[in-house]
Amino acid sequence: MASNAVRAQVAAKWQDSFARLNRSEPGILGLMAFSDAWTLATEFLKPRDLNDLKPRHQYDMRRVRMAFDTINKCRRLPIMMEVFLEDLHNSQHLIAREVESHMNLYSEKSDPEIVRALIFRLVEWYNAWKPPAELGQTIISAYTLSFQTHLFSILPASFARGVKSLVAATLLGTVSLSSDQRDGALWHAFDTLSLIERYETLIASVGYEYIESYVHQTCAGAWSEPMLHKLRSWMLEKIVPWMIWPFARGATNAEEAKTMMQGVGSRFEFHMHKTLCDLRTKEIFDIIVDFPDSVPALNDLKECLQRVDQRAELVQSLRRANRKRLLHPGADTKDILLQYVSTIKCLRIVDPPGVLLFKVADPIRRYLRERPDTIRCIVASLVGDGESGDSLIDDNEPIHPLQQPEVENYADPEWTPEPVDAGPDFRANKTSDIISTLVSIYDSKDLFIKELQVLLAQRLLALKDGNLDRERRNLEILKIRFGESALQVCEVMLRDMTDSRRIDQHVQSQKPNVMHPTIISRHFWPALEVSDMVMPGQFQDLQEQYAKEFSAFKPDKVLRWHPHLGRIQLELELDDRTVEADVPPLEAAFIELFSEKNTWTVDELMARVGTVTRSAALKALGTWVDMRLLKEDSENVFRLLSVAEDITEDTTPKLAIGGEDLPPVISVQQQQAEQMRVYWKFIEGMLTNLGSLGLDRIQAMLKLAPGYDRTIEQLANFMEAAKREGLVTIKDGLWKLGK
Repeated sequence: MASNAVRAQVAAKWQDSFARLNRSEPGILGLMAFSDAWTLATEFLKPRDLNDLKPRHQYDMRRVRMAFDTINKCRRLPIMMEVFLEDLHNSQHLIAREVESHMNLYSEKSDPEIVRALIFRLVEWYNAWKPPAELGQTIISAYTLSFQTHLFSILPASFARGVKSLVAATLLGTVSLSSDQRDGALWHAFDTLSLIERYETLIASVGYEYIESYVHQTCAGAWSEPMLHKLRSWMLEKIVPWMIWPFARGATNAEEAKTMMQGVGSRFEFHMHKTLCDLRTKEIFDIIVDFPDSVPALNDLKECLQRVDQRAELVQSLRRANRKRLLHPGADTKDILLQYVSTIKCLRIVDPPGVLLFKVADPIRRYLRERPDTIRCIVASLVGDGESGDSLIDDNEPIHPLQQPEVENYADPEWTPEPVDAGPDFRANKTSDIISTLVSIYDSKDLFIKELQVLLAQRLLALKDGNLDRERRNLEILKIRFGESALQVCEVMLRDMTDSRRIDQHVQSQKPNVMHPTIISRHFWPALEVSDMVMPGQFQDLQEQYAKEFSAFKPDKVLRWHPHLGRIQLELELDDRTVEADVPPLEAAFIELFSEKNTWTVDELMARVGTVTRSAALKALGTWVDMRLLKEDSENVFRLLSVAEDITEDTTPKLAIGGEDLPPVISVQQQQAEQMRVYWKFIEGMLTNLGSLGLDRIQAMLKLAPGYDRTIEQLANFMEAAKREGLVTIKDGLWKLGK
């Protein structure tokens, strides 16, 4: 049983509640009035079915407001709101039925207008069940939260796809200036249902995807004009007006709208820059190929990289493209060098400090070092070889001496630290010219000097008109780059050519001779290929006559002939025709022998002219067969056609010119290989006496040998060649003699 104190407390609370509900009215009149007000208010707030065709009961709004006022005075408004929200929850199946019906239809037709109709219908439900404003903002906010919570719980996954397609339709309408008048009402409905906050990321993704589509459509492959300015104008004219609806709703003026869209506008602009940066990163190899026409695209990329941190992606993309499309055996060395030079110029535009170039160029430089003809291609550009196609050097580029790496001067007031993404091996030196960069592929410029000598020798020996102006000009330019002392040998070679012409003029003045040999100094010219070939008949007589006159003019010097080099102009008189030909000496020697008899075998001809290979002999004879001067009666038996046979073409004698090749000067690689064979005996002795040795130890010991000046890379290449021949083997970095 309850104690007297508990009974008293319950009685007090009962009296307090009764007094609050009865409001000091006599009897229970106040309680009866509260009951009537509660009944009226709950009936008024009860959610109704919009699909119910029965007319809605018309309420006297004065009585309704009085009922709410009575409930509020009795402090029962929160309790009534709980009842209303419970009724709201129990009525959600009405909305769920509408949502299901519309979304099933959308799944069948994929028409965004169905989603538009659903959203407007949901707003109707929201407004129909919304409490009157007299209840205060707190009650309305509670209702809105409850309505939206229940609504979001019943929306299917396909609703998000529908919203995306609907938003995309509004964007297309705004961009094409054919926007539907209902779009304003639609965004207001979005705001009413808080769909903008819920699907803000999805709405933004529509803008992102449209920007991506437009950038790819208008900018892909368009490298000859700047695109960023056009894209910014397009964003301002087309995208910003659409952005006002979802992201600047409620703005009263342009300045307020600008402030409200500042954050999302920055994200959209960033995405535009990122999309263009991604596109240019994928196209970077072709952009470099198209240089200099693609300079506007490079400037756009430079600006994009300042906004988007994708420098690493650019490096990786270009390195992958180089490995796939450039650094493989099928690519010509000249093409690789041209692409490398274009890469240097392009990346200097994109990244003036040179960090990107340093990271991209390293694989190209290592690959070029492994190619045997890299030096020759660079040197050919240095001397202005006009027949080699595109030049590596810009004719308008000023000529500077080769630049050497400089030690950083930290006391320089203009010194700047290295960029944050620079690697440990990066050195921020002054920007060097293209030739200095190409020469720096190798550790020493001596290789280039030797190759220059070889190429100059070939060009000088191939001259026919004796005009040395071009070679002198090239030599003066090379002196600026490499220094005069490094090119003294080249000076001697040019002087030899001038002296040769003077000697020849003197010999011709003493006793005219149809032979005009080039006389060079053996010690200052690169080694020429030697041959035991002997010129027969009148050619031998001409050589002896010329040598006799030369000895009379230069009694202290002796001529050493290279009869396999040069060109010979012939006039051949046959029974029915005269043929002129400009051919190499071997062809001339063979046709001279046919003046002795009409039929020769290949072996007989080879025996008369000295040591020549059978392939060279057959090639020489083939020249005369093609000119219809010789005929192969049987295998390796050739006959002179004194009278032409079966000639159906024009019988007019033609000037025949055999294939012209550069004089066979021994290349730098061949010279180095021959010189390294001299040191093989030293290496063989080391490995025999000391056993297995590392490459560094072999290099250190070889430096004690007289005249040894090879780098460790050249020694490594020689050891690899010896390994292929089975002379040595390597295990764990140690070399030993092969079995």
